[in-house]
Amino acid sequence: MEHITIKDIAKALNLSTSTVSRALRGSHEINPETKRLVMEYAEKFNYQPNPIALSLKENKSRSIGVIVPEIDNPFFSQAINGIEDIAYNKGYQVVIFQSHESYEREVINTQHITSRRVDGLLISLSGQTTNVEHLKNLHDKGLPIVLFDRISDEIDTHKVISDNFEGSFNGTEHLIKTGRKRIAHIAASPYLSITKERVKGYLAALEKYNIPVDESLLKYCNYGLQDIEFVIDQLFSNETPPDAIFTASDRLALGCLSTLQKRSIKIPEDIALIGFTNLKVASLLAPSLSTIVQPALDMGKRSAALLFDLIENTSKLPKSYQTFKLYTELIVRNSSVVKRGED
Repeated sequence: MEHITIKDIAKALNLSTSTVSRALRGSHEINPETKRLVMEYAEKFNYQPNPIALSLKENKSRSIGVIVPEIDNPFFSQAINGIEDIAYNKGYQVVIFQSHESYEREVINTQHITSRRVDGLLISLSGQTTNVEHLKNLHDKGLPIVLFDRISDEIDTHKVISDNFEGSFNGTEHLIKTGRKRIAHIAASPYLSITKERVKGYLAALEKYNIPVDESLLKYCNYGLQDIEFVIDQLFSNETPPDAIFTASDRLALGCLSTLQKRSIKIPEDIALIGFTNLKVASLLAPSLSTIVQPALDMGKRSAALLFDLIENTSKLPKSYQTFKLYTELIVRNSSVVKRGED
């Protein structure tokens, strides 16, 4: 079946092409009944805007850039799904770059973004990024930018995050309420905003229940299995090893699970384990992994919607930008509760 055009819709509804075009864009100049007729006809016959024609007419590339640390991280792949869903409905293409947790590659990615003349940028910072001048320069030149998940306070723009503090607090509190006293926290890069917030939540829960902070139980770790094994060995070389581990991500938790089982440490009998993200495999593990839900798909959709709002209203930029916190939720499974029944 051939794709219909604006001319086809105009001919079928006895309207001018300019009226149809404005109706499809949601222009306030078109009365609601005409908009309804046009949108219903467009949906019925699966109208899709021609991105090349639109880009020529509007002097836009009809594309947005997305920079994430790693696409093979399930959290970011879900976020990208949400971004692409919104972009597709807007008639935009999505150009995806990976920083691989490297500041240098992130800077190079932003240079490629500029050369492709994208209309806006969505970015989650790398684990090495402490200087965001490369982003501030683009933002100051007028490129709409929205930060998500891993953010910086040095750029005045919209940001979308999970409630990392609350999620971390609730996860640590759950372990305390199940009787754990020596709770280790394995965090990601110390430079990341998500790391700082999750560490704060962990410490706040300990403080609430008058559990002294033991600095030897707070570890920063990369995602490689060798790095995780090294941290686990450090924790268990302690005179009093931990009886629970709360990790800053499910990816770290998976490495911990594998390492602990290799060392014949029983979960949750000897040590409880809880993650942060809720990967699809979390419920399928043995034992199933307790975790904090991080709404990746919703984060992608919200971030993209905010970016398109900036792109489409560049002449009316908001007087103040906002940081949007999305919900987190604790899911208790077998890795953190002794003799827990089936989920």
